[in-house]
Amino acid sequence: MSGVAESNTPTAAPAAGPTRRPSAAGFTLIELLVVIVIIGSLVSLAMLSVGGNQGRLLQDEAERLAALIGVLSEEATLDNREYGLLLDDRGYRVLRYDERLAVWQAAPGQREHRLPEFARLELKLEGQPLKLAAPVLAKQDNPGLSEGDEAETARVTAAPQLLILSSGELSPFSLRIEERAANGAAFSLASDGFALPLAERATQ
Repeated sequence: MSGVAESNTPTAAPAAGPTRRPSAAGFTLIELLVVIVIIGSLVSLAMLSVGGNQGRLLQDEAERLAALIGVLSEEATLDNREYGLLLDDRGYRVLRYDERLAVWQAAPGQREHRLPEFARLELKLEGQPLKLAAPVLAKQDNPGLSEGDEAETARVTAAPQLLILSSGELSPFSLRIEERAANGAAFSLASDGFALPLAERATQ
C-alpha cells in the first residue's frame, strides 16, 4: 500500500507560558484617593453654599429691621405716638405706648418676629452692651376680646429697650445680627439717636 506511513512518534506539546492571574477586583489606591478628593470637594461646596445662604438670610433680616425702624419712626411722628422695640437674642416685638393706661402694649398687627435658628441679636445702648432676656407678656383682662385680639393687645411687663419717639428721635443704639457659629457672618445697624439706621456688613 503506497503512501507515507503515518508516524506514531508523539510530538512535543508546546511549552506552557506563565499562568496569568485574573486582575484583583476593587479599586486601586490612586482611584480611592481620587474618590476621596472628589467627595471632599463636594462637601466643601455644600458647606460654602449653606454658609452663603445663611449670610443672605442675615442680610435680609438686617434690612428688614432697618426698614421697620424707618416705618415706625415715620408713623410715630405722623400719629404723635411712641413706639418701641422689645428685643431678646432670638427676635423682637413692636410695642406702642398707651398713654391712657400708661403701659406698653404689643402694637396691633405687629406680631413677634423670630430670627432663624442659626442667628442671634446683640444690642448696645449708648455704647453699653445690654443682656437681652426673653420678654414676658400678660394678657389684658378683658372678656370682650377674642383670644387673637387679646394676644395683639397683650400688656408687656417690660419696657422696650429701643425707643422710637414721636419727636423723631431714637434711642442711640448699635445692634448686631450674627450667626451663632464662631466666625460666622454678621450685619449691624446703628443710630446716634437722630439718623435712621442702615444695614451694613459688620466687621469681626
